[in-house]
Amino acid sequence: MNNLTVLANRKKNSQTRLTRNSRIFKTIIHAIQEKKGEKIVSLDLRKIPEAVADFFIICEATNNTQLKAVADSVEFEVKKNCGELPYKHEGRQGEQWILIDYVNVVVHVMLTETRKFYSLEEMWNDAPVMEH
Repeated sequence: MNNLTVLANRKKNSQTRLTRNSRIFKTIIHAIQEKKGEKIVSLDLRKIPEAVADFFIICEATNNTQLKAVADSVEFEVKKNCGELPYKHEGRQGEQWILIDYVNVVVHVMLTETRKFYSLEEMWNDAPVMEH
């Protein structure tokens, strides 16, 4: 099955709304915490019409090694516990910001300086924020 078919099917199947209690959401948070990701927040984008996902989960890593470890942990744990592969991931070569896209949840693992520079929480400041 190609990526577009998978994406189309996932969007159709997303009639059951994703929540912070959803298995994939909890698995992502746990995977980040296991690798000591810092300042973990989730933005609830469900009531924002122009949002590309239901949730953003954002966290920091203090160095490149931890950045990769957190991203690897998220992908491994989500595959193991939820049977889901990311639709797409970006930034592994740049080593400043790794984005892991699960369609309804987008994970942003960022170095501290990169997170300060891009200020995603400010860009989406109309979304409810929860610290984890």
